Amino acid sequence: PRAAHVVARRGFASSARERAKAAAAAELKAKNERMLLYGASLAISTLALCYASVPLYKVFCQATGFGGTTKRADPEEAAALLVPAETSRVIRVTFDGSVADSLPWSFLPAQRDVRVVPGESALAFYTTTNKADHPITGVATYNVTPPQAGPYFVKIQCFCFDEQRLLPGEEVDMPVLFVIDPKFLDDPHLKRVSNITLSYNFFKTDDFDDDDDNEEEEVEEAA
Repeated sequence: PRAAHVVARRGFASSARERAKAAAAAELKAKNERMLLYGASLAISTLALCYASVPLYKVFCQATGFGGTTKRADPEEAAALLVPAETSRVIRVTFDGSVADSLPWSFLPAQRDVRVVPGESALAFYTTTNKADHPITGVATYNVTPPQAGPYFVKIQCFCFDEQRLLPGEEVDMPVLFVIDPKFLDDPHLKRVSNITLSYNFFKTDDFDDDDDNEEEEVEEAA
């Protein structure tokens, strides 16, 4: 009887341990599932926040010149900057252009560089051609190097302010009118800078829209 009692007690303890292990495993599984759900929710929320913040980030960069992004001035602000510095080194502004792999455009600066003094406006052009057999809309991002020059590189008018739509085979000269803020000369971090590079990168936003579809339908009906 005593041996049977010991065996029964051991069996009870073993059963208790198994139940405890099963309960711990179930709790761990539930915890992992909660963490997975939390992680997925966080990733989705972060992605959505990034997409939502892009326009605000672009506005912030344009206003402050952060990260080498050039500033944008309205006509009144630009007029106040257009006072050429009389005793200043000449600044050489070179131009660079590229397109995303998904955009079948050629996009090249019409001039290699221009030379200006701070406070003097300058006009430059980029020649852009749509090599596709259908209309495409693109938008350009931009910055300058060195990045410290961004707050002083002020655009008055630029094709990069809006989306650009090119018809099949269309070639256009896209202008950019800018001025370097005379305060550029007072920045100790730029006292040895005499060369600035303005860079653009075009991205495709779409190929077709409803107007294109309507035009194609009208052409087919007329035929």
